[in-house]
Amino acid sequence: MLTLRFQSGTLLIEGENSRPTDILPAGIGEFCRFDSRVQCWRAAAGAYSQIVLKLFKEKIPYDDQARKYATLQLPQSFERKPRFYQQEALDAWVRNHRRGMVVLPTGTGKSFLAQLAIASANRSTLVVVPTLDLLAQWVLQLKNAFGCPIGILGGGTHDIQDITVSTYDSALLTMDAHGDRFGLLVVDECHHLPGPAYSQIARLCIAPYRLGLTATPERKDGLDLEYAELLGPICYRKEITDLPQETVLSPYETIPVYTPLDEDEQALYQRERDIYTGFVRKNRISFSNNQGWHNFLMLCARSPEGHRAFQAYMEQKRIARSPRSKFHMVAELLAAHRHDRIILFTADNATAYQLGNAFALPVITHHTKSAERVDFLEAFRRGDYPVLVTSKVLNEGVDVPAANVGIVVSGSGSVREHVQRLGRILRPSPGKTAVLYELVSEGTSETYISERRRMHPAYGNNMVNEESGDYQC
Repeated sequence: MLTLRFQSGTLLIEGENSRPTDILPAGIGEFCRFDSRVQCWRAAAGAYSQIVLKLFKEKIPYDDQARKYATLQLPQSFERKPRFYQQEALDAWVRNHRRGMVVLPTGTGKSFLAQLAIASANRSTLVVVPTLDLLAQWVLQLKNAFGCPIGILGGGTHDIQDITVSTYDSALLTMDAHGDRFGLLVVDECHHLPGPAYSQIARLCIAPYRLGLTATPERKDGLDLEYAELLGPICYRKEITDLPQETVLSPYETIPVYTPLDEDEQALYQRERDIYTGFVRKNRISFSNNQGWHNFLMLCARSPEGHRAFQAYMEQKRIARSPRSKFHMVAELLAAHRHDRIILFTADNATAYQLGNAFALPVITHHTKSAERVDFLEAFRRGDYPVLVTSKVLNEGVDVPAANVGIVVSGSGSVREHVQRLGRILRPSPGKTAVLYELVSEGTSETYISERRRMHPAYGNNMVNEESGDYQC
């Protein structure tokens, strides 16, 4: 008989007299290597479900001492009824053996879908989220849904319960110790998961059931190929244009607003951009592949000319992100929408604080303390603060249903970021029509970047399978 044990994020497979020459049952050997230190076979914990399924199908007796997660008794019905697409997504996930990813637009209730999945699986569950804001939001929602204690890993708290919410970082640090405690792994904003670090969250956990949630799964680096191994394939997908407005999402419009640089700004912008692009051409740097930006940084670090080129790159971006005309346009839009709830988005903290100082507005960045963030968001929901300024921390998941106007003062070339920002203002409410303004500096690289990131179905064009930080054009 074989014995399965969990050890430090791996699975030990022991026989009565394990030897390197032992032949494991068909289909199991591909997951294992013989570990001479402990004289048994070892596999990644993430292979648990495949190994157990093989043993079961081959009718090979085994003693499962790896599994430490519990079967729960959770309510199977909720006061809130799932929308048609949520039920379709749940059914597709169940048909796929409760493994896989669901892709739905921001604001369509992915967290409620996760509650349905947790009830369906009825197993100890770990929910992994990217930020402390989302952690607090998920804990409250799950506590209200199931009426039981919800564990927390993150923000200085280490409390594991049958249903636990963790930040990505805390899950990565603790999974080797607790990867046997959960039968269902739910990964919110799962586009962060692929890669050498965070992917270990999935690989060190035995959870046979897995659910990934995102609005934008595509990655320019090609690591989206890892999803199938880490979580399972995409089993259900809907885009913004696939869902009815008003009942699921607010009706919305997106408006690009082109703002000119002043004469002195244009001259400075062109001078700095010429220095930057001249260095790129001289060194034949191509940004068409994943190594382009890395190569640019390496060359910039090697010479005074490179240092100057990097300074020029940063300066031309600063000018394009926050020219005087954008501030004038913000003033006009704030006046035009003085009765609305507005979120101003920027690409960097410096511009966010400039706007906050210029218009006496509350600012949320990653420097903002958690308690202050909560106070600002609650004041915004009540209407005490009709306007919020943020850099990137509100891009993902944070629930701000009162917002109906977004003003993108500056952003990256990421399609994902832009769609996430649109999603922040699309949660429906009676009579609501959402508007997203995108301020674009004329005569700068922002024009090209805007065209690229608007190539998403949400803007009436074809989907591009790309995600990146900035397009280095």
